[in-house]
Amino acid sequence: MKKKTLIITSAVAVIVIAAIVALKPFSKKEAVVAFDTVKVEKGNITSTVTATGTIEAIKTVNVGTQVSGILQHVYVDFNDNVKQGQLLARLDETSLQAQLDQSQAAVNQAQAQLTYQEATFNRLKVLKDKELIAQGDYDQALYNFENSKGSLANAKFALARAKVNLDYATITSPIDGVVLNRAVEEGQTVAASFNTPTLFTIVNDLTKMEVQTSVDETDIGKVQKDQRVEFTVDAYTDMKFEGTVSEVRLQPVTTNNVVTYVVIISAPNPEKKLMPGMTASATIYVEEKVNTLLLTGRAVRFTPDKAYLMKMFSKMQASGSMPKMPAGVPPATGTTPQNMPAGQNNATMPSGSMAFGAADTDPKTKTVWVKDDKMGLRPNVIKIGIDNGTNVEILSGLKEGDEVVTSVGSSDSKATAKKANNGPPGGFPF
Repeated sequence: MKKKTLIITSAVAVIVIAAIVALKPFSKKEAVVAFDTVKVEKGNITSTVTATGTIEAIKTVNVGTQVSGILQHVYVDFNDNVKQGQLLARLDETSLQAQLDQSQAAVNQAQAQLTYQEATFNRLKVLKDKELIAQGDYDQALYNFENSKGSLANAKFALARAKVNLDYATITSPIDGVVLNRAVEEGQTVAASFNTPTLFTIVNDLTKMEVQTSVDETDIGKVQKDQRVEFTVDAYTDMKFEGTVSEVRLQPVTTNNVVTYVVIISAPNPEKKLMPGMTASATIYVEEKVNTLLLTGRAVRFTPDKAYLMKMFSKMQASGSMPKMPAGVPPATGTTPQNMPAGQNNATMPSGSMAFGAADTDPKTKTVWVKDDKMGLRPNVIKIGIDNGTNVEILSGLKEGDEVVTSVGSSDSKATAKKANNGPPGGFPF
């Protein structure tokens, strides 16, 4: 009985020892950190400003009349091509011609009066020289003579005005162009008072148009003359039209407490598909680079959590493998969270840890985290150029093919690791 009990006890002890030995490696297994990374690649990047506006002709002239009357004849219609000086319409000239004739008669009368007063004055002047008439008679003759001169001048001015009014009855085109609108019909009475009535609207060459866009005050500082523009119109949804910024107007436009500025875009229109009044959605290219180094904006905005950073910096410090800063970017002397990269969690780093204060003072200097086979990841300071919110241009600090971390997380299976953007993620045990 005792022998049997001893055998059973020995067997249980062997099983327990075997289990402890077998499970010991698993109890010491460290968690593996998985990295999602992206590679630095070459490509094109643009920074743009969007705006909406209305297509207009470069030059639009409203043709009116300065005299009142009845439209006797209208010689042009909508969409007619006209030349400068071409006859567009003619008012009834009956009353205007009568005013001209009346003014001419007044001139003739004033001329006759002047001739009579001049003869009288010359006759009395001879008598005055011989002292045969009184001084008052001579002065009266001189006054009548000079007054007649003024009357003749006034009559001539009235005649000239009557001639001009008669000429205004003939309405001609002031420019070469196209009749965009005809607002009158034959037989209609037009009255020219304080506001000149518009009879025709004429636009010049429709092969050159302009887009009058409204740009928000937050974006107007980026817009400059001669920048490239692409825009679309609802009439041709599958087409993109091109133009350039020709003018940035300084006059602000305030609507519902929103301040905008008018930006004029010149656009060629050789096929005359663009018509005045169309609504355009424009994209202004304020910055463009071709075949430059690019990195996703997620990598620039990423910072590991404070727990990971504490472990990483402690391990780096213990191993004496602190990374070197790029040339021209000295490490900060402090160890407070303010010296950490933008977006760092508020954690006090261990004494002697590395800090990157330069990234906080220069908006074009950023810190990214690069995959490292030995350390897992390491900080790297870069200079950026164009930032369009999705991608950034790399000016220095990285080269093509470098793997930059966009996220960090614990991984216990290969399935989780496959979430990385560029192949399986790297790992670093802690």
